[in-house]
Amino acid sequence: MSPPDPTRRRAGLLLAGTAMLLAAVLLSLAVGSRQIAPGEVIQALLHGGTSDNAQVVRSLRVPRTVVGVLAGAALALAGTVMQGVTRNPIAEPGILGVSQGASVGVVCAIAFCGVHTLDGYVWFAFAGAALAAVGVYAVASGGRGGASPVKLALAGAAMNAFLASLVSGIATTNARALDEFRFWQVGSLSGRGSEVIGEIWPFLLGGLVLVAATARGLDALALGDDAAKGLGHNVALLRVLGALGATVLTGAAVAAVGPIAFTGLAVPHIARALVGTAHRWVLPLAALLGPVMILGSDVLGRVVFPPSEVPVAVMTALIGVPFLIALVRRRAVVPA
Repeated sequence: MSPPDPTRRRAGLLLAGTAMLLAAVLLSLAVGSRQIAPGEVIQALLHGGTSDNAQVVRSLRVPRTVVGVLAGAALALAGTVMQGVTRNPIAEPGILGVSQGASVGVVCAIAFCGVHTLDGYVWFAFAGAALAAVGVYAVASGGRGGASPVKLALAGAAMNAFLASLVSGIATTNARALDEFRFWQVGSLSGRGSEVIGEIWPFLLGGLVLVAATARGLDALALGDDAAKGLGHNVALLRVLGALGATVLTGAAVAAVGPIAFTGLAVPHIARALVGTAHRWVLPLAALLGPVMILGSDVLGRVVFPPSEVPVAVMTALIGVPFLIALVRRRAVVPA
C-alpha cells in the first residue's frame, strides 16, 4: 500500500480550513443579540429584502464580519512572518513594537489633532505602527552582526516598553483622550463599518504581496543565516521585506480593530502542526485560520453574557493565554 500523498493531504487541509472559514462567517452573520436563521441570512445576502433582519445582516453584520476576516488574516500572516524572520517561536505582531506604535498614533490623534472618528484613527495608527517598526529595525541593525533575531526581539521589547509609557503619559493627562482611546484600545469588531474596509484593504493587499514574496526565503532562513546565504538568499533584504510586510499587515489590522493579541502567536503554530514548516502551505492555511479565530471569538463574546458583548480581544486572550502556557511547557517547539 503506497503512503499517502502529502501534497494531497495538505490541499485537503486547506479545503477544510476554507470550510471552517465559511462556517465562521455564517455564524458571525447569524448570531448576536438578534438571532437570525442561516437560511434567512443567505436570503438577505443573495436577494436583498427590506425586513429588519435583512437590514441587520447587510448594514451591521456584513461590514463587521468582513473587517474580522481581513484583520484575522492580516494578524495571522504577520505572526507567521515574524516568527520566520526572528526564528522566535513566541514572536507575534507586538514583538516589533507595531501594536504600541499604532496606539501612540491613535492617542496622539485624539489628544493633539482633534480626530474623533474611527476612520480618522486609521491613518494615525498606521503611521505610528510604521514608525515604530522602522525604529526597532534601525536600533537592531546597528552594531556588529546587523539585525539578528535576538537583537530584533530585544529592540522590540525595549520599544514596546517605551511606547507604552508614552501612551500612558498622554492618555492619563487628557481625560477626553483617555475615554476615547479606551474604546479603541479594547480591541473589538463592534462599530466597524464599511468605511474602515475601504481605508485598510489597499494596505492589506500590499502587505500580502510582500509576505508572498518572502515565502521561499523564510524556508531557507529557518535553516540559519549561513545556510540561507549559501542557497543564494540576501538575508538582510529578506528580513527587511518580511518585517515590512508584517508591519503593513499588523498596522492596518490594529488600526481598524485595535490591538488584538495571541492570534499572531497561536495560528502559525497550529498551521505548522497541520501542514509542516513549508511556508507555501503555512501562509495560506494561517490566512484561513486567523479569521476563524477572530470571528469565532467575536461570536463567543456576543453570547456568553447577553445582551452585553465581550470584546473580541478579551476572548482571544482567554483562548491564547492557555495556549501560550502550553507552548512554554512543551519540551520542544515547532520551529519557525
